Amino acid sequence: MLAENQPYSPISVFADEPMVMTRIYDAEVNLAVWNRSLARQVVDYAELLCQQSVALQLRSIVEPASTTQHLIDGLPDKTGRLDFVKDVAGLVEMFADLFELERVGIRLSIIDNTMCPRFHTDHLPCRLVTSYAGAATQWLPEATVDRSKLGAGAAGLPDHLSGIYCDPAMIQQLNTGDVALLKGDGWHGNSGYGIVHRSPAINIDEKRLLLTLDFAE
Repeated sequence: MLAENQPYSPISVFADEPMVMTRIYDAEVNLAVWNRSLARQVVDYAELLCQQSVALQLRSIVEPASTTQHLIDGLPDKTGRLDFVKDVAGLVEMFADLFELERVGIRLSIIDNTMCPRFHTDHLPCRLVTSYAGAATQWLPEATVDRSKLGAGAAGLPDHLSGIYCDPAMIQQLNTGDVALLKGDGWHGNSGYGIVHRSPAINIDEKRLLLTLDFAE
């Protein structure tokens, strides 16, 4: 809890245990990251998905209990599918339990371009993000951000020219496999302080396998 009249400067927290996710309820936390390593079978299946010619775009609203079957029905039957599905389903269950949700919005996508290249905030309460393959999400620590350069304040300039940050070394990036909760402007009491983040730039021959989970209530 922030002391009365204390300047608000959101922080990020990190741990190698999933319990760090509960810190998103702390008023001063706008990014909670579970640093983890993916099982070899999960990595191999993710890479197989990225190698297929048909782009994967799986988007739906699910109940946690039905997630496993939903994913099995929607994903190619290749070696490691069950391990991958169990991992995703576990994240859906964790997300639903943490926020007491009966349904979760799930999006699992293979991305071959820079999806959200500009630093921005989300106008929603909270989103879970993890990359199973390829480069992961980037963000700016609060002390390094000039929020007046968000959106229209950038005057159409790209991030490296807009002044939203003054040194590219300030840009932080998740690791592949990390699970992050990104608090948005829609979280109660957090308007104007959502975590500032963007998609990483990727080369023409690269692909990302990205999972995002959202409130569906």
